[in-house]
Amino acid sequence: MTGFDLPRRLVAEGLGTAMLVATVVGSGIMATSLTQDVGLVLLSNTLATGAILVVLVTVLGQISGAHFNPAVSLIFAMSGSLAKRDLAGYIAAQIFGGIVGTVAAHLMFALPLIEMSSKVRTGGAQWFSEGMATFGLAAVILAGIKFEQKAVPWLVGLYITAAYWFTASTSFANPAVALARSLTDTFSGIRPVDLPGFWIAEITGAVAALLLFTWLLQPGASSTLSSEAKL
Repeated sequence: MTGFDLPRRLVAEGLGTAMLVATVVGSGIMATSLTQDVGLVLLSNTLATGAILVVLVTVLGQISGAHFNPAVSLIFAMSGSLAKRDLAGYIAAQIFGGIVGTVAAHLMFALPLIEMSSKVRTGGAQWFSEGMATFGLAAVILAGIKFEQKAVPWLVGLYITAAYWFTASTSFANPAVALARSLTDTFSGIRPVDLPGFWIAEITGAVAALLLFTWLLQPGASSTLSSEAKL
């Protein structure tokens, strides 16, 4: 838990999520305006997203924890790292910030403020990809906090950069960002009707990571006995 009061933490969560979504959507729009090569568009989108995550987690992490993600906030609340009474506020700030981010990206490129996406993202492979992507993100955060907290911004940015390419869904890994991306009919969009499958997969993946890593990150009885024997 940070030393900042709840209003400041909520503003940091909303601001961070807005800037993240503006980067995801805006870089997709910019890339498609410059090239029709889908691989180059995805690469541009990937690099921009990974870079902004490093920046945002670094500058806002000490204020709110830099979740920018309801799935991350949920597992922090479940583990006691976030007060359960603050969870609803965090999620609301993230959702609102994500929507603002989409609107901001559209304003920058002279598009309608809101355009419901028509991009199909559904099916077992997509859902499994989202579960895997969010599992990995949560695992990286939990282990990073445990072993190398100062490296967490880079760990998160690099993981998402990689996950863009090894998942069929291009690693949304974030229910608030997925919702915001349903409001843009551009490269990064997702049909609103496809959101429930993504949300379920993302939450399932995050909770699975919490359950596994709560056990994995504990030394265990044999390690404790070995340490005591050395004494």
